[in-house]
Amino acid sequence: MVLSSTVIEAFSVSVTTFFATIGPIDVAAMFAALTGSLSAKERARTALRGVLIATGILLAFAVLGEMILNALGISLAALRAAGGILLLLIGIDLVTVKGSGATTTTTDEDMEAEEKADIAVFPLATPLIAGPGAIGAVILLMAHAEGNFLEQGAVVVALLLVMTMTLGALLLASRLQNWLGVTGMHMISRVFGVLLCALAMQFLFDGIAQSGLLAGLVAS
Repeated sequence: MVLSSTVIEAFSVSVTTFFATIGPIDVAAMFAALTGSLSAKERARTALRGVLIATGILLAFAVLGEMILNALGISLAALRAAGGILLLLIGIDLVTVKGSGATTTTTDEDMEAEEKADIAVFPLATPLIAGPGAIGAVILLMAHAEGNFLEQGAVVVALLLVMTMTLGALLLASRLQNWLGVTGMHMISRVFGVLLCALAMQFLFDGIAQSGLLAGLVAS
């Protein structure tokens, strides 16, 4: 079966978005810092549990996201506009290498995490992996592909691919940190931050256009 260009585009956009909002490299760096006292076997077990739990959370929002929007009376146009703004802020954080709490943990969360023996659920699964940015992105991308099951399938496949990459990054966390160094990790964040900013603006433009707000202003 030959995939259409829209399905391929949905997949590529989703991979870029999930990679930027989940941030496997950044998560791996935090994971290495939080699991320095664990054995290799314990780190692997924690990484696997964290990724599986985060995947379950994100898949749940992928399936139930539209139902939640309908229950709250939120239109797709509003979601696109709000999601665009959220992703834009995350993209700016990535470009400037700052942590806003959308894709990273806050200082208070870091302190609490250091006191926990098992970090698989918190802060690894959420908010490090399945944080507000990733949750917002999966709802937005699934809603954007509404009515097209192939495109929605492409979004899910992209999510599973990035989660697999995240697990690989966690298992190689210490080596990855040594290979890339601080400069290398920041460079990757900046590149995906720029792409995410551009994508966020497109979502924002689409949301405004779909809302009919500009047409109403022109008519008045």
